[in-house]
Amino acid sequence: MIKIKETTEDNLREVQLLWADGDVMRFVGFPDGLHESDKEMQNWIKWIETNRPAINHFCIFEDGVFCGETFYQIDREHGSSAAVDIKLYKFARGRGIATKALSYAIDQAFGNGAEKVWVDPNPENEKAIALYERLGFERKPMPAYLISEEEEEPISVYMELSK
Repeated sequence: MIKIKETTEDNLREVQLLWADGDVMRFVGFPDGLHESDKEMQNWIKWIETNRPAINHFCIFEDGVFCGETFYQIDREHGSSAAVDIKLYKFARGRGIATKALSYAIDQAFGNGAEKVWVDPNPENEKAIALYERLGFERKPMPAYLISEEEEEPISVYMELSK
């Protein structure tokens, strides 16, 4: 059974280990994983807790086993759009967990004021793009405010879903 719950301080070690996994993080620019200190993780969870419900992070479990995370962050300055994301361990992929968990995060974002949600997967992450398309996301031009000054062209695929 899949369970999705708000991340708390009790989950920090699980999230820290997930981020340290290079396979999980390779498509977001950390092929060797992202190695955050305990202090950095404490600061991060305080940031999440202080900004709920405009930002929220959820841990995903299947039969009590930690499988990954999903997240949303509503940006009220740019039309109440929300970035959404999901990361799963390899053992949890391809079994419907991502569909259920990301749908949950999307529903939470819409329920807390987002009018649209968006993702920006790496173009090489074909499985993620297929997931987003199954959920109804459509490819669109990336909004200018999301393109960093160092980029002449966006290096990710921008996709969005309206409420």
